[in-house]
Amino acid sequence: MRTAGLPAPLRDRRFTWYFAARLVATFGSSMAPIALAFAVLHIDGQASSLALVLGVHTSATVACLMFGGVIADRLPRIAVLQTAHVVTALTQGIAAVLVIRGQVSVPTLAVIEAVNGAAGAFAMPAMAGIVPLVVDRADLQEANALLSFARGTLRVLGPALGGALVVSVGPGWALAVDASTYAVAVAALAMIRLPRETARAREGFVVELREGWSEFVARQWVWVIVLTFGALNAIGMGVVSVIGPLVALRTPGLGEAGWGFALAADAAGGVVMTLLLVRLRLERPLLIGQLAIVLMAPPMVLLGVAPAVLPLAATFFVSGLAVAVFTVAWDTALQEHIPQQLLSRVAAYDSLGSYVAIPIGTVAFGWLATRYDAGRVAVVGGLAYAAIALLALLSPQVRGLRRAETPRRPAG
Repeated sequence: MRTAGLPAPLRDRRFTWYFAARLVATFGSSMAPIALAFAVLHIDGQASSLALVLGVHTSATVACLMFGGVIADRLPRIAVLQTAHVVTALTQGIAAVLVIRGQVSVPTLAVIEAVNGAAGAFAMPAMAGIVPLVVDRADLQEANALLSFARGTLRVLGPALGGALVVSVGPGWALAVDASTYAVAVAALAMIRLPRETARAREGFVVELREGWSEFVARQWVWVIVLTFGALNAIGMGVVSVIGPLVALRTPGLGEAGWGFALAADAAGGVVMTLLLVRLRLERPLLIGQLAIVLMAPPMVLLGVAPAVLPLAATFFVSGLAVAVFTVAWDTALQEHIPQQLLSRVAAYDSLGSYVAIPIGTVAFGWLATRYDAGRVAVVGGLAYAAIALLALLSPQVRGLRRAETPRRPAG
């Protein structure tokens, strides 16, 4: 097979199989939220029931993240990811059968999604540590850009297909498709051949967790970015997920359709930028990434000042470009500069900072919207977002971190 015209990572069979696994699993998971939402609402039609199921899923993920980080650093990461995918396939498969047969209840779905969320807590740290194992380190940015491109594209297509399946054959069958994609991903991961890892002495769980924490706090650029994004994620999710739909419903000419178009533009921006990042090298990834992420603020401010479809779509498109830049820059920085044997634990602390912040932001901005004008809350949130993003650049390590120069290794 001719591979000369492909990006460098896709010329490595290890990465090609990993990319295929991530592609198919992401395809299924992008459909899952809409399928799960309508499955719950078909049971009793209560928003509180949906909140319970989703909340249990997220809580289980947060509760197991650190354990997942230790396990992913202790055991072969491909095997950890395969196991997590098997659990996900089984739980979604069981949910699908119960929904299709009409024998499911909200508590049952909550238990199933708790197990599903726990599986995700093992998958995320494992995935963070796999990329440097399956691609030449000189091609890490390109590999991360390709993975981000796949996520962004499926973020647009997945919900649409999930909605179509829900309407045509029901939410249970959409969950069944999700389950099957994880089974396919397990098979694709089995095709990856890696050198046998050198055995290392295992310490206790607390000791290994402390090792990860020591690595996390020892590097100023790591904890500054994670701390910063704890606040940024809280603001971003609060404004976009809570204030945005509220303002859209209250604004003539915007509404649900206009808001959906604006969010689609955001996803499109991410897809476009990830294609560019396959070729553009970010020499100072965190400096460029933080400057880019400031561009998340304009659509928030515009939401409160002059919400209209086309201006919002334009600014969201630019913010999508910015998020893609930061995401690829951050993933590459971690993979190049964190020791391989500690990478999953550091990634777990990173994920914990993000997940804890999201429900805090949605609750806080929901409360603010009941006491103040929603538009003003969006403006203040946008300005605060820009200020906090720039504040991280006071760290000399964030400004000065450069790409690591590494020799190429033979492709497997």
